[in-house]
Parts: sequence; structure tokens; C-alpha cells
Amino acid sequence: MTIKFEDLEVGAAIGSLEFLLTRDSLVRYAGASGDFNQIHYRDDVAAEVGLPGVLAHGMLTMGAAVQVAVNWVGDSGRIADYQVRFTKPVVVHPQDGAVLVVSGKIGALNAEERTARVDISAIFNETAVLGKAQAVVRF
Repeated sequence: MTIKFEDLEVGAAIGSLEFLLTRDSLVRYAGASGDFNQIHYRDDVAAEVGLPGVLAHGMLTMGAAVQVAVNWVGDSGRIADYQVRFTKPVVVHPQDGAVLVVSGKIGALNAEERTARVDISAIFNETAVLGKAQAVVRF
């Protein structure tokens, strides 16, 4: 399906995704990213620093969230800009993991630049974990 800029409307939903983040996910991400901070895989270390449990890497959460825009446009190279604010942690339960629910909608259109701003929602346990998550998609 080819998306035409002229057919886009502010407020239109672009889709949603669910990600199950597990402790295995965190280990794999640590290996890929080189971020071996122990708060991402050791409960005792997380507790020592006052955290409610092992946390998903912020950049893993951020990367998962933008996927809704990538899937919609069909080409990651069309993401011209992407920014978020980290607002809450994603605590990954040792057995159950953590479900991150991501959705997106068109927040603004720029006809001159032929871009759409996608506003992204990332929810864990009914709480937004990213604030002002926005991807700019080029057409």
C-alpha cells in the first residue's frame, strides 16, 4: 500500500503494536547495544539503587515505539526525525516480562516540506512511559 501525502489527515490513527519485553530481550539488547548496566538484568542491583525492579533500556523502549511509524510508512529511511522524553520506566518482571503498547496518529502535516508528524503513545501498565514522542515522516 502506497501512502499519498495528499490523503493524510491530522488526527488519523496510523496503527498500533504490542511488544512483549522479557529478561531475554534485555540480555539480547545489552549485547547488541553494549549497554551492560546491571539495572537491566539484576534485581539486587536495581533494588540497591532504589528501583522497583529490572528496567528495560530506554533506547530499547524508544526503538520499539518508533516501529509503529516505520510499519505505517514502510521504509525506515523515511523517518526524518524522531525524539522522545523518557517519563516512566518499564519494569520487566522476571517471569511475565512487560507489555509495551504503542500507537500512533498524525499530529501535524507540513505541505511545503511534504512531511507528517506522527505522535506516538507508548504505554506500560496503563502509564505513558514516553512523553512527546514524535517522528517526522518524509513523503
